[in-house]
Amino acid sequence: MKVEETHTPRRPVLLAVDDDADALAKIEHELCGRYGSGYHIVCEASAEGGVSTLERCKANGEDVALVLADQWMPEMTGAEFLVRARQAFPTTKRALLIAWGAWGDEKTREAVLRSMTFGQIDYYLIKPWWPYPDEMFHRTVTELLYEWAKAHRSDVAEIRVVGDRRSQRSHELRDLLGRNRILNRFYAADSEEGRELLARAGQTSARLPVVMLLDGQVLVDPSYAEIIDAFGVRTRPERRDFDLVVIGAGPAGLAATVYGASEGLSTLIVEREAVGGQAGTSSLIRNYLGFPWGISGSELTAQAYLQAWVFGATSNFTLEATGLRRDGDSLVVTLSDGTEVSGRAMIIVTGASYRRLEVPDLEALQGTGVFYGAAISEAQAMKGQDVYVVGGANSAGQAAMHLSKYAAHVTLLVRGRSLAASMSDYLVREIEAAENIEVRFRTRVVGGGGAGRLERLVLKDSVSGLTETVPASALFVLIGARPHTEWLPEEIQRDKGGYILTGQDLLKDGRWPQGWTLEQPPLLLESSIPGVFAAGDVRHHSVKRVASAVGEGSIAVQMVHDYLTKVKLGIRN
Repeated sequence: MKVEETHTPRRPVLLAVDDDADALAKIEHELCGRYGSGYHIVCEASAEGGVSTLERCKANGEDVALVLADQWMPEMTGAEFLVRARQAFPTTKRALLIAWGAWGDEKTREAVLRSMTFGQIDYYLIKPWWPYPDEMFHRTVTELLYEWAKAHRSDVAEIRVVGDRRSQRSHELRDLLGRNRILNRFYAADSEEGRELLARAGQTSARLPVVMLLDGQVLVDPSYAEIIDAFGVRTRPERRDFDLVVIGAGPAGLAATVYGASEGLSTLIVEREAVGGQAGTSSLIRNYLGFPWGISGSELTAQAYLQAWVFGATSNFTLEATGLRRDGDSLVVTLSDGTEVSGRAMIIVTGASYRRLEVPDLEALQGTGVFYGAAISEAQAMKGQDVYVVGGANSAGQAAMHLSKYAAHVTLLVRGRSLAASMSDYLVREIEAAENIEVRFRTRVVGGGGAGRLERLVLKDSVSGLTETVPASALFVLIGARPHTEWLPEEIQRDKGGYILTGQDLLKDGRWPQGWTLEQPPLLLESSIPGVFAAGDVRHHSVKRVASAVGEGSIAVQMVHDYLTKVKLGIRN
């Protein structure tokens, strides 16, 4: 951009505060040695000095990437200081500094746990203590800086998008790029930067959005397939016959693909839209095993996809499954471009999407203020705005917490009487502690509108029946779910909601499903067609949690092995 070409941009600030002179010297040595070339390192010996630095940065328009603070400073605790840091810089990463061995101190431990529970800090760090460099210290610092940079550093963007901020098409493209972890920066076509980028690319605002890649390629209103092709990624497999075909790349599908490929099965994963599915839109999952500081849904699922790739799995992106049939011992899937792929076994993990509000006035504003799902890509645009989130489960709570970093005020609308029945306790407590989040129970959205984008909502109190019109800049809807099973044949039995029946749920009066060809009843995750399994959100009575979906996906692979063994031994009726 013009600004980047005329002078070197200011380095983001990395601030550390500790009243222990010896500890601060070690911290400064580590930070300057590792990050001094890319960040402006500031170390303060008091909380008061740290506050002054934050105020100066705010006044000068500087970015603060990371703030580290000792927990037990005399003027204020580190947690209190980091709350002030967040008030000044809502998106800065924040970590408590504790001395080596202090984790065994009950007071310190309680302070860290309480601060994380209430969302006051992102994590904690053990102060540098062993011979330089302290790689344990740097591991956490680097991860925190990486998370900050993804959202703030335009120089790490893989592509730039110029479009109309109010356009539904622009929103769809940005959301798709974000869910697939393609780092991008959006520029409004009527902004100075947007106009300059269009001129450089030889384009006008007559047809938007315009996508520009780092290698100079320019795409006008491209499909996702065209963008992937421009990256040089092969989206169509050369072979058409596999041991296992996995339909869907959410957590369950990725787990099935990893375990299938790692256990020697030639495995194909088919995904129509984005790696990660609905889970990929979660801004922070804090209760997933092995990630004590939390992990975004997109990061978790992207790593899972890379893991599957390392084990040799084949992927088929940008196409969706449109049909399924049996052909002898093979199961054949028809894709949306008419091609067919086959497998000896299949796992359906197509997940579910959020239900619509069915409010006509708001449907017309989808993508221009009304968003289904967390829409992480829109969060920064909510700075200083009043936004609403509909839903009472974890996904809605995570969206509210993420939006609260940017929006002036977030209102969570819940149809029930409490959050406890459908939301994890840690999220409930974070929401209760957040100063700019309000929860309204027994409240529904019944109307709304605006000139070109959302400007107001009509809310109805389910108890009193009274309605109220409120100003609103955005509405994020995360309610219920509809499974993606409409493409399946009638032989796949489903419940009234469209979820796939498996295992014991298929038995009626102790009898197996009609047309069942094996001597043994369906396995736990097996559908009414032998060799076709279902896992994750698409399955009847599944637990709607990421960890549960991952577990089901991995268990399904073991059942695939059992099924293939039976077929090989000829155990049939």
